[in-house]
Amino acid sequence: MRPIVEALCGSDADLATIRVVCDWIQYKANFRETAMVRPVLAADDSALGATAASTVAGAAAEACELAVDLRRCAQPETDVAAEVTAAILDTNPDRVWLEPWAPSSASCLWRFNALFWQALVDWEKATGREYEQTLPGGESDARNAGAAAETILDLFKIWDELASRRALPEQLYVLELGVGNGGQARTWLDQFVELDRRHGRDYYRRLHYLMGDYSAHVLDRARAEVGHHGDHVSGLVLDATRLSGTIGFLAGKAFLVYISNVYDNLPSDEVATIRGRVYLVQARSFVPGAAADEIAARFGLRRSELAQLTQRLLRIGPELLAESVPEKFPDTGQAVLFWQAVWAALRQAERYVPLEGLDTYPIAPGLTGEILRSLLAAEGDIRMHVSNGALASFADTLPLLHPFGRVVCHDLFTTSAGEYRSGFYGPGKYDGSVVNWVNGPLLQQLASRRGYDVRFSPFKQRPGSHVKTLTAAVRD
Repeated sequence: MRPIVEALCGSDADLATIRVVCDWIQYKANFRETAMVRPVLAADDSALGATAASTVAGAAAEACELAVDLRRCAQPETDVAAEVTAAILDTNPDRVWLEPWAPSSASCLWRFNALFWQALVDWEKATGREYEQTLPGGESDARNAGAAAETILDLFKIWDELASRRALPEQLYVLELGVGNGGQARTWLDQFVELDRRHGRDYYRRLHYLMGDYSAHVLDRARAEVGHHGDHVSGLVLDATRLSGTIGFLAGKAFLVYISNVYDNLPSDEVATIRGRVYLVQARSFVPGAAADEIAARFGLRRSELAQLTQRLLRIGPELLAESVPEKFPDTGQAVLFWQAVWAALRQAERYVPLEGLDTYPIAPGLTGEILRSLLAAEGDIRMHVSNGALASFADTLPLLHPFGRVVCHDLFTTSAGEYRSGFYGPGKYDGSVVNWVNGPLLQQLASRRGYDVRFSPFKQRPGSHVKTLTAAVRD
């Protein structure tokens, strides 16, 4: 901390208007610089353009926040004082901007995330490995026979009780969202067959297992993995945040909705309370000047072309990008390498824009920022995820449940708002995708308002994992 304080004291900045926040950013690949300044806009300046709000001392900023990554500060090669001084004094940093200011959920980093799943086969071909190999431990926590068996046996208890009352439907529906490479589905279904054989109820004959995923390539791979289960399995390409349009037929019929590592990969805003006032975090993606020059030289581009080509990549994908500008990218592989280079260099500037009323801030369909009020009011100065995509998906999932059904979700959840005061919870980079922890208390509030209970528990099959298990069911 001493170099940070010395750099601040040695600068010409008005220390009365600067607040300092320090994070230990555990994701080595992320969107932050070692030190960055976030302007805090005045209420009457929130609509100002990008240039006016990008400086520390500009008229648009009534104060600013200096954010420092302590993990990188601890590295021997980091000149902490120089990083802090540059962040404070450099009012016109050398950057190639890729987008205008927008709420975090509308940032182009989420378009990069969508592109990763849409063009996953091209990314994997370039890296030479499947995406699951980049996860901690080299595989998803979902592929665990013990966890699958526990869930199946709980289902059997429910079905046995309903069967004893002649209330069990003929069709038994299970839905999995975010199927990965199909390993979880295979593990679960194989365990189901074995346990059903021991149980002697012939539930497998009546089982319909639906797999839903955003990526057609991922879904094709998963179908192949569970091909030996034949007509018991169906695959659906869907958007996890808009389920009702695709699988509305399942309303009131699903005994289990199984989700693993999906919510942390959905778009999210962030909000903050600073000195009693609520702000929305706006972000603006850029490539640092030195990195932009390196990318331009590597691919024979002009620096001025970088933003336009990146936007075209996000709009049409690497294959069509190569076809549209073959003189720059002679094949899809070269376009993917360009994609990977920009993604690796991608950073975000941030600013705080006042929210005049939480009830006027739309979070998800039919849900406003009013749901945030109690969490923000209880914690003082704090910054937290809104988890817009996760809330939209969860709200659309609950109506699918049979009255005795449940949602079981393994993911990165915070379980109290206070956790945001003591840790960094994203966004970070996993290979070519985004990872954000999910605001668990917000999901609990949403569920409670709709008559459901939500509880969180450790992922028992891998002690020490950050993954937690969310279970949702109709309130007793």
